[in-house]
Amino acid sequence: MARELATTTVQALLELYGEGLRRVLDGVGASQAATLAGDDVIAHLLLLHGLHPVPVEERVQAGLEEVRPYLDSHGGNVELVSVEDGVALLRMQGSCEGCPASAMTLKLAIEEAVFKAAPDVGSVEAEGAVEEEAPAPALLQIEMVGGEHPAASGGGHRLPMAGENGNGNGPSEAAWAMAGSLPQLSSGGTLLKEVGGHELLFLRLDGASYAYRPRCPGCEGSLEGAPLTGAELACPACGHRYDARRAGRCLDQPQLHLEPVPLLTDDSGLVRVAVG
Repeated sequence: MARELATTTVQALLELYGEGLRRVLDGVGASQAATLAGDDVIAHLLLLHGLHPVPVEERVQAGLEEVRPYLDSHGGNVELVSVEDGVALLRMQGSCEGCPASAMTLKLAIEEAVFKAAPDVGSVEAEGAVEEEAPAPALLQIEMVGGEHPAASGGGHRLPMAGENGNGNGPSEAAWAMAGSLPQLSSGGTLLKEVGGHELLFLRLDGASYAYRPRCPGCEGSLEGAPLTGAELACPACGHRYDARRAGRCLDQPQLHLEPVPLLTDDSGLVRVAVG
């Protein structure tokens, strides 16, 4: 009896708060309502009551804008196809389509950005992505950690956590670590910095930040102090040249490439990287 009464009371309070928020939004107008929704705490309250003034499609698009610099480093892009029944359907474009790194890119970068911008999205599916060393499925699905959002029906395929297949191309867990604003890169060059217990090589090109594991696949040497000329990064030991803008592809031997690290930059210029 007491539990039922408590549940009824909480439900009544939620309905009261929801109605109060609705009246506030009706009184301030669409433009100011969108401004209020820019505050994360207010946005979550509005989502709780189904009152967020910005359509979910627009919020997902805003999230995708956050990862476009990283996708561009792979020579690709992403397009929002639709958002239906809590599922955001994306289409990979350019070099990201069919790229072996697409699974890691989606899991660690796109998923993070979409769920941050639109917490009411339950899952993300992507066309044109393949798993590392696996036949290309027609569709890949990303699920929330812990299975909070069940896979959609149909021919989807769950993306594994990065590193789950033991290929060494991603962290064992999707762990984002703060790298800071990297002021050392304001005048160009490269920066070797330890983040989350891992040494990473950072660089900045045309305002966009990039991160790589500091190891040359040609000679296994360190890239510390590697000269950067335009977008061309050269190994100080063996001289192999890599395109830092295009996922570290080797300009001398196409079969070689650096290991990029997923990176996100927020509105205040703070950089986070996915390490494990």
